[in-house]
Amino acid sequence: MSHASSPAEISPTDAITAPDLIIKATGVQKTYHTGTVGVAALRGVDLHVQRGEMVAVMGPSGCGKTTLLNCLSGLDAADGGDVIIEGVSLSGMSDRERTNYRARRMGFVFQFYNLLPVLSAVENVELPLLVSGTRPRDARARALEALSEVGLAHRAYHRPGELSGGERQRTTIARALVNRPAIVWADEPTGDLDSETADDIMNLLIRLNREQTLTFILVTHDRSIGARCGRIVRMRDGQIDGTTAQER
Repeated sequence: MSHASSPAEISPTDAITAPDLIIKATGVQKTYHTGTVGVAALRGVDLHVQRGEMVAVMGPSGCGKTTLLNCLSGLDAADGGDVIIEGVSLSGMSDRERTNYRARRMGFVFQFYNLLPVLSAVENVELPLLVSGTRPRDARARALEALSEVGLAHRAYHRPGELSGGERQRTTIARALVNRPAIVWADEPTGDLDSETADDIMNLLIRLNREQTLTFILVTHDRSIGARCGRIVRMRDGQIDGTTAQER
């Protein structure tokens, strides 16, 4: 992946001509209704991401960062516009098709881990594979491989309560990787970690991005985290307020 030699303002539509566009969002809108009041969370967002990019989505609280991630990934349905992932429109899929597509081609990392406390690390990681019908022996082998990739093979049989915050997040990342996704969506992946552990987690994500050509979309409020990504997309009031490419 190439970047400008120095930070530069670029148009969010510059990537349209990219030979390997993985995300193309056009005019995405989302309104939440509370009683008779409607709150526009996304106001016609256009965003294009090339395969292998690491993009940080930043902005003040309530600006629409997490809503954008949810609509781009199909976790939430947009009210308007279109999201095309790997050439396929999410709006053209049924709920079941979107669920199956996420299971096959996407990974998710959340701030608070979402690990099942009664399961060991390897059991948490293999769970998505078992749910999708992978044979238990194959699921276990792939889960152990994913834990090894994130440097946690030696903690595979410990439960989340026996793991540190950084180890829990590594388990979450292993779970996101186990289905060998094309895109990993991360919502504040370092938000619950101290600065040293957060730096370790970012080192891991950057290594995975470079070695596996994984596409990462990170929502973060931390400027030091955003500065380590290949591009920053800044949001304000439900719209993209600017896009900056940067060297890593």
